[in-house]
Amino acid sequence: MSNYDYDVIVLGSGPGGYVAAIRAAQLGLKTAIIERENLGGICLNWGCIPTKALIHNAEVVETFHDAKTYGISFDNLTVDFGAAVKRSREVVGRQTKGVGFLMKKNKIEVIEGHGVFLDDHTLKVTPSEINEEAETRTVSAANIIVAVGARARSLPGTEIDHDRIIEYRDAVVLGELPEKMIVVGSGAIGMEFSYVYSSYGTEITVIEMLDQVLPLEDSEVASEVAKSFKKRGISLRTSTRTEKVELTDGGVEVTVKDLNSDKTETLSADKVLMAIGIRPNTDKAGLEATSINVNERGFINVDEVMRTNVPHIYAIGDCTGKLALAHVASAMAIVAAETIAGAETLPIPDERYQFMPRCTYCYPQVASLGMTEAQAKEAGYEINVGKFPFMPNGKAQALNERVGFVKIIADAKYGEILGAHLVGPDVTELLPELSLAQFMEITPAEIARNVHAHPTLSEVLMEAAHAVEGHPIHM
Repeated sequence: MSNYDYDVIVLGSGPGGYVAAIRAAQLGLKTAIIERENLGGICLNWGCIPTKALIHNAEVVETFHDAKTYGISFDNLTVDFGAAVKRSREVVGRQTKGVGFLMKKNKIEVIEGHGVFLDDHTLKVTPSEINEEAETRTVSAANIIVAVGARARSLPGTEIDHDRIIEYRDAVVLGELPEKMIVVGSGAIGMEFSYVYSSYGTEITVIEMLDQVLPLEDSEVASEVAKSFKKRGISLRTSTRTEKVELTDGGVEVTVKDLNSDKTETLSADKVLMAIGIRPNTDKAGLEATSINVNERGFINVDEVMRTNVPHIYAIGDCTGKLALAHVASAMAIVAAETIAGAETLPIPDERYQFMPRCTYCYPQVASLGMTEAQAKEAGYEINVGKFPFMPNGKAQALNERVGFVKIIADAKYGEILGAHLVGPDVTELLPELSLAQFMEITPAEIARNVHAHPTLSEVLMEAAHAVEGHPIHM
């Protein structure tokens, strides 16, 4: 490896990139990481972390609106969305500094600038829009991990102008609340921002082309969230296609088509948030100078240890198109670094991604893994389904939380967990028990017999597991 500047260069410092760099350094490899913007990538700076800070602010606002329930009264409640944005940016700043500390602690060289491939072992780094004073230099490595991530995608013919037609990076730092916002797409990003902005008084309309919001989730979960959103006054237009988006003097107009009736309608708003998915940043990495294979959508093809078709080049995270979640990128990162170092690792075959945890942090929260009930039936499984609501749970009652349920889908023959679908209070914190159970092949019968502390929300997991076996206790 002495012919190269580094043993490993990681291109991109998101939750995949910086974790890969740390694990490589821990395993004794001379490591550098190239970042064109800020350490931590999109997740830390513009996605996961700041949105969760804004969501908590929204939850506090909701609590104040419901203050009489708790015996609290006051006059002239005012809320400041700008202060919420400021707090979220302060959280981001602390987290970014933390990643910088980890780079220094692990003796990882941070190279600022925009890195592009010159060949299969060499990268050229030049100043970027954010790091205009970065040094232009050429670096080489025996192994390279591509972690360039992805960016928001828009509708064909519709340009995101970052003013009236915006994406998540804009929505997370808006200085002024719009009176009306149209959200195109009802995945996690669309639903989370819809919740936040509606909590602060923005009139929200969500447009979804498929027949349910949160289209990748179990239909019963999606229905529960839809019911809650409608109760909040959010307009949900499912089975509706966005035909055209046009700027006007006062805002924006969106022409939509009801796919059931073929009727078209024009909606107006101050802003439109595009939340229809992502496209990989592979077009910005100079991959044409390498032999790396990408698919027709621009995602990099990798095997179960994250190796591309070029044996010493690996790819992780959103740019692979596997599952665009921060924790998935981090898991992929560890596998890639350990493979490069020749250390023992745990490969991630394609079928494993379906069982990775999936979370949406709107209200009510959604958490899931594995197959939906419909998917399990379509796959030919004979299944047992256990479902238990939060309503009877003592801790949920104490928290004034009555919405939601836990649903476990198991193979009737062997008891294997095929899917878990949770909607309700803090269910994103409850999912790991079921994720570990599925991974370790623990059955619902065993979960039911595991003693869960009382009173806790986790008892609903136990009750749902009992329900799979046909004998829920508190139902």
